[in-house]
Amino acid sequence: MTRMTMVEAIRSAIDVSMARDDEVVVFGEDVGYFGGVFRCTQGLQQTYGRTRCFDVPINESGIVGVAIGMAAYGLKPCVEIQFADYMYPAYDQITQEAARLRYRSNGQFTCPITIRMPTGGGIFGGQTHSQSPEALFTHVCGLQVVVPSNPYDAKGLLIASIENPDPVIFLEPKRLYNGPFDGHHDRPVTSWAGHLLGEVPSDHYTVPLGKAVVRRPGSAVTVLAYGTMVHVAEAAAQEAGIDAEVVDLRTLLPLDLETIVASVQKTSRCMVVHEATLTSGFGAELVTLVQEHCFYHLEAPVVRVAGWDTPYPHAQEWDYFPGPARVGQALREMMEA
Repeated sequence: MTRMTMVEAIRSAIDVSMARDDEVVVFGEDVGYFGGVFRCTQGLQQTYGRTRCFDVPINESGIVGVAIGMAAYGLKPCVEIQFADYMYPAYDQITQEAARLRYRSNGQFTCPITIRMPTGGGIFGGQTHSQSPEALFTHVCGLQVVVPSNPYDAKGLLIASIENPDPVIFLEPKRLYNGPFDGHHDRPVTSWAGHLLGEVPSDHYTVPLGKAVVRRPGSAVTVLAYGTMVHVAEAAAQEAGIDAEVVDLRTLLPLDLETIVASVQKTSRCMVVHEATLTSGFGAELVTLVQEHCFYHLEAPVVRVAGWDTPYPHAQEWDYFPGPARVGQALREMMEA
């Protein structure tokens, strides 16, 4: 095992994949010579050359469009959209072309592309560098959507995504790049160095897509979360003194409904936490599924804690961010219901 940050784990995943398969290519804005704005691809161009890791113009639609063409001809592009907020010009290519290629060709073509996107807030990025657009992708048949919460999962899930024959949207919570974040912005920054999930194998391994994991066992309430909110949920449960079971979804599409149902049937209560805006967020889908499959086990209504229905504010970032105080208060109120 090697101690890695999430940045290093992502870089290691791409490195391992490129070394194992010459068909894996990497490109995006500043990912080559510069190594990416967050340094996730640092050194790859020097190792594999400019034909396999290269920079492209600022054109997200072009990045994804070229990747789709490459995939149709047998390559396995792993491309970067510098911030998830910038994916909107490429949304047509992602949803109308990449997601549909297998279906519209009756299986003659697949689209083995991985689209990496730093997502979420907590870095004072303001309204155009802090969005969480995962729900816009989970609505699209033909895509798979992944959101890791730690370095170990990030590497294993990314390798599995690159090896997947269909398009994967790989959302990287940027606040977790260099350490776990529990939502307490006023406390000293912690690193992955002392965290169990910061121990990452240096060689090839995969974490299967579509499999959730229980991060914190409990019996009083189930908290469904992903990405940064996994750590916030754990902190909130600890500080509120509530025996909450925290389920890290890891993959939103396909979703591990079996693990969710088993947990809610055990605890009889459920809360969903995500950083994206509340209305039409992915939490609404989770609430519906829990209601459909666990109705007779529920002792209280399912609760959502999420971002507010506003653009992500810069000056009031921590009023928007669903921190442990807001999550903890919701947990206490749920237990009194």
